[in-house]
Amino acid sequence: MNANEITVAATGLTKRFGPLTAVDGLDLAVRRGEIFGLVGPDGAGKTTALRMFAAVMAPDAGRVSVGGVDVVAEPERVRERISYMPQRFGLYEDLTVDENIRFYAELFAVPRRLREQRAARLLAASSMERFRKRLAGQLSGGMKQKLGLACALVHAPSIVLLDEPTTGVDPLSRREFWQILYGLRAEGVTLLISTAYLDEAERCDRLALLHGGRMLYCDTPAALRARMPGALAEFATPAPRQLRDALQGRAGVLGVLLVGNGVHVHLDQAGRLAELERQLRDSGVPCDGARLVPPSIEDLFVALLGGAGTQP
Repeated sequence: MNANEITVAATGLTKRFGPLTAVDGLDLAVRRGEIFGLVGPDGAGKTTALRMFAAVMAPDAGRVSVGGVDVVAEPERVRERISYMPQRFGLYEDLTVDENIRFYAELFAVPRRLREQRAARLLAASSMERFRKRLAGQLSGGMKQKLGLACALVHAPSIVLLDEPTTGVDPLSRREFWQILYGLRAEGVTLLISTAYLDEAERCDRLALLHGGRMLYCDTPAALRARMPGALAEFATPAPRQLRDALQGRAGVLGVLLVGNGVHVHLDQAGRLAELERQLRDSGVPCDGARLVPPSIEDLFVALLGGAGTQP
């Protein structure tokens, strides 16, 4: 396996819907055996980009190739080489788990013995073996997604495109889902995945941060976090909204983000922290302490978009 081989590539990829430019001049290159994430809020262009890579939608401008095949010139050859799992995968709810897998295997002419071997392995990896005879319509949301992934992988594609596959999935199912993806990566499968979960983006090898159809940055999660200027402080408080409101607009505060029961504060410099703690004490805002922490992808994204402090 050539780890530097480019299996998915786009140059100037553009798609418009009337006056709206959904994808605006996207350039990217995904290497073989890589988990590459498209990250951004709703409307960032993630789904539209994946549809163009999957030869489901033709671009208005630019070039795109998948598996070395020009998507526009030879869309059928592209579809033979990939597996595309859209947000709403086409499971047949009146068929059982086994019957759904068999149906998709037969679409790709997978021999029965191979189908049974792959189905057993995929269902074991996702803890779905005991549900093989259950109707798909009776599965939970997370189980449906795992079944959808099994159907998408039963023909052993070398390139897999996944559009927000864990949206609405419980934490345990999300973990099992990602364990399957890690196993595929170890086998040299290329995975291009879109997600709105920024904590999930940390699991990818590289990320493209999208906003308004444009790519802001593309790099490893660690390298992206290192781009964040200033410093990040985490404040512990029983009243996070009150603390957030008290800090907004103060000198040196570039942004404030609610994170769980705490508050992340983007500072122009680390030396601001002690002064901010003193100001909170003087104003009577409850604060159980503060410390400098490394930024997450979510912190970086909020800082890049200038959206800090806009939460409800």
